[in-house]
Amino acid sequence: MAERHWMGFDLGGTKMLAAIFDEEYRCLGRERKKTKGFQGAGAGVERVVKCIHDAIANAGSTLDQIQGIGIGCPGPVDPENGVLLQAPNLGWKNLNIAELLQKEFKKPVVVLNDVDAGVFGEYQFGAGRGARSMLGVFPGTGIGGGFVYEGQIFQGHRISCMEIGHIPTVPDGPIASAGLPGSLEAVCSRLAISSLIAQAAYRGQAPSVAEKAGTDLANIRSGTLAEALKEGEPIVVEILSRAVLQLGKTIAGFVHMLAPERIVLGGGLVEAMPEFFLKKVKEGMRQWLLPPYRDVCEVVVAKLGDDAGIQGAAAWARHKIRIKT
Repeated sequence: MAERHWMGFDLGGTKMLAAIFDEEYRCLGRERKKTKGFQGAGAGVERVVKCIHDAIANAGSTLDQIQGIGIGCPGPVDPENGVLLQAPNLGWKNLNIAELLQKEFKKPVVVLNDVDAGVFGEYQFGAGRGARSMLGVFPGTGIGGGFVYEGQIFQGHRISCMEIGHIPTVPDGPIASAGLPGSLEAVCSRLAISSLIAQAAYRGQAPSVAEKAGTDLANIRSGTLAEALKEGEPIVVEILSRAVLQLGKTIAGFVHMLAPERIVLGGGLVEAMPEFFLKKVKEGMRQWLLPPYRDVCEVVVAKLGDDAGIQGAAAWARHKIRIKT
């Protein structure tokens, strides 16, 4: 009998990544492409299909060996019907991606939110391994979240949930991508932090940032912020501290609701400044938590990086498909 393989796919705003795993979740091969979402959903799905075919070829696998496809999508999804409801960074809406991929590959397809996929990957194989329940918080361009309880991703009725980035944080505060003033994303995302630091660089208050990246927001990436933090640039330290403390206070609200055994911090910002985020998030949480909740959960940094999404998508697909069969 031929070895059975599983496909994990991470559809991102700028890149897509496909990987083939064996039954032990060893990666056999992968493929990476630019998403080019501006070309539209039709062209985007064609690129997804090509990426999957190339990953299968790179793995030395065959379509017959593929047991199922798990795909993490950037935005709210209807996991029951396999529909990507909205992908703000791609401009795609109401795309039945499961149906399209099933038509092409004749395999079961499981669709989930991309952060849910990453959080499930960390729960199964990374920093959340062994925990009964895990809350994942991934600050990056936006802020994503997910919650796993006893091996099950927490999902709503016909829609993904745990949209942590859109939680109201500062009354009538700045507006983020979804148009919600004062959301966590508008205050604590990399885009929000970089915007304030770009203004500081323009005013001459952040010379190290101005020298390395100028005042163009697009150039002030996570690595730039990490370098300025390491150099002790005062305004950068202040802006980052305020943002991450607020992130910790908001996470404290989720601890009051869910009391997770473990909280895993991931995403580009955390990867660039792990010790800083760990310290400030814990500090912010402690400021806001009721005393009985202060020691109920462990806070750790994610371990898997980009692999969390593809591993989580493949593992969740295997889990859901085997339940049905």
